[in-house]
Amino acid sequence: MKELSVDTKLGYSSISGILHGLELKKLVYRKANKYYLVNLLKLQIKNILEFSITVNLLEKFFNIVEGHLVCGIPKKSVEAMHLLEESELLESDCVDIDKTFNFIDDTLARANGVRCILPIYHENINSRLNELASQEKFVEIRSPNPVFDVYEDNSHVKNLSSFKAENNFLLIVTNERMILGLFRKNGFFDQNRLLISESKDSLKWANGLFLHFKKKNK
Repeated sequence: MKELSVDTKLGYSSISGILHGLELKKLVYRKANKYYLVNLLKLQIKNILEFSITVNLLEKFFNIVEGHLVCGIPKKSVEAMHLLEESELLESDCVDIDKTFNFIDDTLARANGVRCILPIYHENINSRLNELASQEKFVEIRSPNPVFDVYEDNSHVKNLSSFKAENNFLLIVTNERMILGLFRKNGFFDQNRLLISESKDSLKWANGLFLHFKKKNK
């Protein structure tokens, strides 16, 4: 009670009334003069905190969400977006118009393996992926038709497969980095903005996204 009073700046009577109400609702329980949250309330608080992180992320990355297609991202990955808390928005500008593709190039040059969802064909990306394949590093590419036909003609990657959906998103996941790019609502890929991260949580999210999408689009 004393700790709660100090932290909340509320009086003992107020805290006592609140705790009593929570006890009646079976959201907290008392043991040895200490109060504990029941598992249900812990889960509810966890969900609220994760939702709060997601809302803050959407505000932080407004430029990559507003006016872009996000419906192709599986529901399970949307629910886990709080894992992207440490990600950053990389944007090209008039000084460096190739900033995003240079970042992709650097990422692939440093990779020991990579999983990709590639809704666009880019010669430099394909060359880097071929280099990784020639070094016997793991490379997996999923691409929509008719982009798949172009990769099939120019790629040396064994794990190359197609899916029917179009205008989904670009995803590149290596051992060090994750890269996410979106299409605009007009159907054109936004090559000037990428969501990037090197955090473990972001890599976990990106690998999960790849697997969820692969399962959904067999």
